[in-house]
Amino acid sequence: MLNEFFKLSENNTDVKTEVIAGLTTFLAMSYILGVNPGMLAEGGMPATGVFFATALASGIACIIMGLVSKYPVGLAPGMGMNALFTYTIILGMGNTWEAALAAVFISSIIFLLITVSGLREAILNAIPHNLKLAIGAGIGFFLAFIGLKGAGIIVADPSTMVTLGSLFSAPALLALIGIAVTLILYVRKVPAAVFIGLVITAILGLIFTAAGFGVGDIAMPSVPTEFVSTTIDTSVFGAFASGFSQLFTNIPNLILILFSLLFVTFFDTTGTLIPLANQCGFIDEEGNADGIDKAFLGDAIGGIIGAILGTSTLTAYVESATGIGLGGRTGLTAIVTGILFLISIIFAPTVLALFTSSVTAAALVIVGILMMIQLKDVDWDDLVVVASVFMTIIMMLLTYSISLGIAFGFVTYAITSIAAGKAKELNWLVWIMVLVFIIYLFFGL
Repeated sequence: MLNEFFKLSENNTDVKTEVIAGLTTFLAMSYILGVNPGMLAEGGMPATGVFFATALASGIACIIMGLVSKYPVGLAPGMGMNALFTYTIILGMGNTWEAALAAVFISSIIFLLITVSGLREAILNAIPHNLKLAIGAGIGFFLAFIGLKGAGIIVADPSTMVTLGSLFSAPALLALIGIAVTLILYVRKVPAAVFIGLVITAILGLIFTAAGFGVGDIAMPSVPTEFVSTTIDTSVFGAFASGFSQLFTNIPNLILILFSLLFVTFFDTTGTLIPLANQCGFIDEEGNADGIDKAFLGDAIGGIIGAILGTSTLTAYVESATGIGLGGRTGLTAIVTGILFLISIIFAPTVLALFTSSVTAAALVIVGILMMIQLKDVDWDDLVVVASVFMTIIMMLLTYSISLGIAFGFVTYAITSIAAGKAKELNWLVWIMVLVFIIYLFFGL
């Protein structure tokens, strides 16, 4: 039955290979179980509730992806999407986390409609390619900055705004060791390097505290009071419904939030699914990916499920490449990954006690490094592009806002395009975005 439904033989795979691939993909993605609760908790959400929402939504979304598209791709709350959710929509714009969840729900519905209607390609072609690369890389820098800040490696300074923290403090030292260990594992191409790095760092953290170094610091891991729990915190489930009232009190603000969510989701998903489809051999001679629309559909449905359960936007994970590299070629791989996410629900006390900010800093830095790699494809000989890429990244970091970084990038691109006599090359959709961003930058929303 499995062979017939997933066409295992046709894809040169079998049940054993798919199970191993699913397990590998889960291990490569599972760091999100520790990172996401900590990040969304900074926006006021209960960490235990976010953990359950993350595990449950990821599990369901992976299974849906496997059944609908039959792609061997795992889904979970996106790195970058959770930063946008917490630091821009909640902390930057002053929205409640319930309102932020409502925005995620609406944007996911819109993304679903865009996917079903076939508008995806038109929108994809309208945005300058180099701006897409700049935004992805900028989010990578932003995530790394968040990780370094959370571990105390980078701290506030009244004279210079930011400076180097004390590297002899327990959280900073542990984070540095964790980054080094994870980098070594990744460079050595160890499967599930990020997950293994987190586990090693957490164990070292427990040794630190056992030796009296960093005892009582909330950034340090601690021995769980219980390792397994069947108690589920449902406090964030359905909370998005109460956020609509605030969200619709400021329509211009709502438009900007939805645009930011859609923009990052759209290109993050596209930039992940197409390379994975290529790795699986699903790309034909004309460059079209077989079944990619169903994969986008599964991704869009996953976003809706995440909002309902109480977490930031879900997206396809590039870490799925680890499972594909071991031979995973069908949706059975994604289903196995999903089942493991569902099983992980009972391990909430262990994950939340061990994966603190000093431990997860390594994951944020590594993801940041990987997202920065896309800058190699930027057209560095074009000053219009270089200026826009620079402003996108630097302003995203210095304003501590993904939306503001995107805004500065678009406005810079428009101004320099006019100066270079290339204004007619920009799509009308881009000019509408530029106008909205200028209003946002100078008058606020």
